[in-house]
Amino acid sequence: MGKVKENFDDAGALKLKPENAKTKITRERLAKKKKRFVERGEKLGRAKILTHEEPGGIEMKEKNIPTTSITQADIREAVDVVSATKSFELTLDKFGPYRINYTRNGRYILLGGKRGHIAAFDWMTKELKHETNVMETVRDVQWLHVNTMYAVAQKRWLRIYDHNGTELHCMKQLYDVVRLDFLPHHMLLVASSNNSFLHYLDISTGNIVSSFPTKHGKLDVLSHNPTNAIVLTGSAKGVVSMWSPNSKQPLVELFAHKAPVRGIAVDESGTYMATTGLDRRLRIWDIRNYKQLQAYSMASCFGEVAFSQRRHVAAATGRIVQVFKDAHLGQSRTPYMQHLCPSVVSDLQFCPYEDVLGVAYQNGFSSLLIPGSGDPNFDALKENPFESKKQRQEREVKMLLEKIQPELITLDPADINKVNRANVERTLEYKTSVLRIKPDDINRD
Repeated sequence: MGKVKENFDDAGALKLKPENAKTKITRERLAKKKKRFVERGEKLGRAKILTHEEPGGIEMKEKNIPTTSITQADIREAVDVVSATKSFELTLDKFGPYRINYTRNGRYILLGGKRGHIAAFDWMTKELKHETNVMETVRDVQWLHVNTMYAVAQKRWLRIYDHNGTELHCMKQLYDVVRLDFLPHHMLLVASSNNSFLHYLDISTGNIVSSFPTKHGKLDVLSHNPTNAIVLTGSAKGVVSMWSPNSKQPLVELFAHKAPVRGIAVDESGTYMATTGLDRRLRIWDIRNYKQLQAYSMASCFGEVAFSQRRHVAAATGRIVQVFKDAHLGQSRTPYMQHLCPSVVSDLQFCPYEDVLGVAYQNGFSSLLIPGSGDPNFDALKENPFESKKQRQEREVKMLLEKIQPELITLDPADINKVNRANVERTLEYKTSVLRIKPDDINRD
């Protein structure tokens, strides 16, 4: 009942007092208006109670038993039938190792094998959208702004395909690309290459916004900050660099490891960053002050790393995938969950809005259930896993209209709300000078 009362306040029903009106007509009008507000508040309160979902988790009956002892088979037996179907394994032993990428709404997944195999499917219903082999080395795959287009970093050039596997574009300017990333609010496809070049491709116009050499060697570690669209790369010197398309020099350089960096991930709030390196360390950083919060060590080197929506950190060491809970708070020194894969892990990614971790390795793909890792509530106006074709088309148009220009990519995301005083002053000075210029004499002879 407390939540319903709060919705009365939000609707403004408590502010209306018909008895204070001076005339009878006004009192009746305000009484009807207050009644409508009360009904709206009741419906809103009931809807919030019904739609709100609490995040999951693992609770052990015996506290002395670690949660790492729980296997995927144990979880499938304990959960409902629908959740159990989200845990599965694909054996693809001919075209690996694989790279994976989920759509932003978490409905579709894209697999790309090094030996040319590409597959896109609805992982919830297991419905295959298309499957093909490009007969060329595939280094990375990336969904674009909708689930009908994706980019593939092939051995020679970057190519863009539709959901039927038809090649739409071949970007020959983007050569020898090894990693891909996508900035949805700016409609920019980011590509890093073997020759240390970093490319920004505007997929709405097809123009290359920026392309420059980073002089950091092979850029096989690539990620981005979701809040300010700053791109992060890792080098063989253990340095994490932050880039903007407006500068050919790194905005920030952070010495993160004493050995080459192997993985970078940033949480959705843009506050915490996880890095892994060949020094056998997993480090958690606070990006606001660039200080280390926590460090984990293993007997072997860490590889790929990923952040979930609820700040679970997954890291791979060879065939082993470990998930740490509340690593940014320093409360856990041991993993929350652990899983042994059939072969060496090549890619990791948490599925948005689901308690699922996608793991790609040498001979296939596994979908792991990680209770409590995903955000159970989604905004259907932004990212809707159950959207129709019409809703997808409307969302695509909205994204194009609300696209942010690349010139506004800075370390501080609040800069977009500020007035560029220097530019305004220059414009005013120019207009003043133009108005005061004496016109040339016209010779009419």
